[in-house]
Amino acid sequence: MYAVKELFYTLQGEGAQTGRAAVFLRFSGCNLWSGQEKDRAEAACSFCDTDFVGTNGPGGGKYASAPALAAAARRTWPQAVWPEAPQPEAESPNASSSGGRPLIVCTGGEPLLQLDGALITALHGQGFEIAIETNGTISASAGIDWICVSPKSGAPLRQTRGDELKLVYPQSGVMPETYVELDFTHFFLQPKDGPDVALNTGEAAAYCLTHPRWRLSVQTHKLIGLP
Repeated sequence: MYAVKELFYTLQGEGAQTGRAAVFLRFSGCNLWSGQEKDRAEAACSFCDTDFVGTNGPGGGKYASAPALAAAARRTWPQAVWPEAPQPEAESPNASSSGGRPLIVCTGGEPLLQLDGALITALHGQGFEIAIETNGTISASAGIDWICVSPKSGAPLRQTRGDELKLVYPQSGVMPETYVELDFTHFFLQPKDGPDVALNTGEAAAYCLTHPRWRLSVQTHKLIGLP
């Protein structure tokens, strides 16, 4: 059984794949915050800006099997823009940089609480390239095509390699230099959302200017009104 908050088609708004069409599969539940406001102050991810509680979002629900959820994800991608045949670059483990096949972004909450080998196989069987956005506290299952890790202050980091590391900035007790030796291809600072987002954006930009290993990631979907 898979508990899904929402399942929808949009453009990726953050990180290295900004602007790319994708199905977003948002799982319900997280291991760093209950999602309830009464628990926010004590949560490791108290600045979370996402509703991942329950299964009542668009496309959400409880799916009894991996094939059922994968089929629902396939139906979410518009038929008119589904490629007629797999592109040659899809054979590459880094095919996501070329946009060669439909992308599904598994997020949450924390997707690795539910994303398992059976669902990875089923999503690949439907033709998807699979990306995850994880807090890194759980090691990723084999077969995921694109791994984005967003570490959180005070939480253990077990997934120490992947395609991109996206650090929400600033976070108390966490500095970007802690992560630069890890095995990631891209390093992003993403300004922490909220009432101080303008100040946080300026600070993140200033850090990137003085530490060119890092790139600035802004939430472009919010700027243009996409989910």
